[in-house]
Amino acid sequence: MANRHLGRSIALQSLFEWDFRTLPEKALAEIEARNIAEFAPGIEDNSFVHTLINGALKKRKEIDNIIGKAAPEWPIERISYLDRNVLRLGLYELLFADRKEVPAKVAINEAIELAKTYGGDASGRFVNGVLGSVYRELGEPGKADAPKRKKRPADVPYEKMPIQKLGGAVVYAKAEGDTYIALVHDIFGHWTLSKGKIGDTPDIASESVETGTVREIKEELGLDITIKEPIGFNEYIASDPEKGKIRKQVHYFLGESAFTPLTLGTSGGLDDAQWFKLKDIVNLNFYPDTLPIVTKAVNILLKK
Repeated sequence: MANRHLGRSIALQSLFEWDFRTLPEKALAEIEARNIAEFAPGIEDNSFVHTLINGALKKRKEIDNIIGKAAPEWPIERISYLDRNVLRLGLYELLFADRKEVPAKVAINEAIELAKTYGGDASGRFVNGVLGSVYRELGEPGKADAPKRKKRPADVPYEKMPIQKLGGAVVYAKAEGDTYIALVHDIFGHWTLSKGKIGDTPDIASESVETGTVREIKEELGLDITIKEPIGFNEYIASDPEKGKIRKQVHYFLGESAFTPLTLGTSGGLDDAQWFKLKDIVNLNFYPDTLPIVTKAVNILLKK
């Protein structure tokens, strides 16, 4: 795989899902294949991803013992699923990969970037602390090497960053005197809104945000929705392994559907979809940027 950062991202997603869902080891092959097809379609060589996943898995007990020694106040079961799998990948590369192909500093820096991109606010610091401790125990190999830093796409100014449009919806249905909302659950433990990319392939490049949102909801939930009104917009910067920093612009709508069973599509990163009564969503775990959208939709629906 030409882009190793992308390979590491896919390896992390695969290990995270396997660990989070407590699946048998044989399930990793299917997860790996699905994630490669979703996030890196068309690649000819997936050996780097396969080597990372299987290497981290094979050395998992040994690596977990090292984590326990480097962070004695954090037993492995208390470390978040995301952080511990970042550490497993980082330590595998730091301790067992070919040092000529993956210098120690590269292994550490890549793991920290994964933690910052996919983890919580403190993930980067935590991973840095554990890997730094192990690195010092190794005698700081490669410290004298000072490769020149290459300018990455991430250095592009905000106003020149590529823009990726997405459409999402708070999908509701009425049944037996109650109002229900359809939500999807991701492998990072959050309930969130169904959404997807707009105009991302040549055959749909000219579609409107509304049309694209209807299409995405159908693909992800199996529902035919009618757009009622726009209810929100947010923009955030994300790290694309190939493009660098990109601006993701998400348009949210209120959409009505029949109250029919949900059929979760094949989008990577999702593991469940459910209908919830309005009164039952209060204590669900939402992302901070999603909660205001859901709250606005609920207020609108309560007035209907």
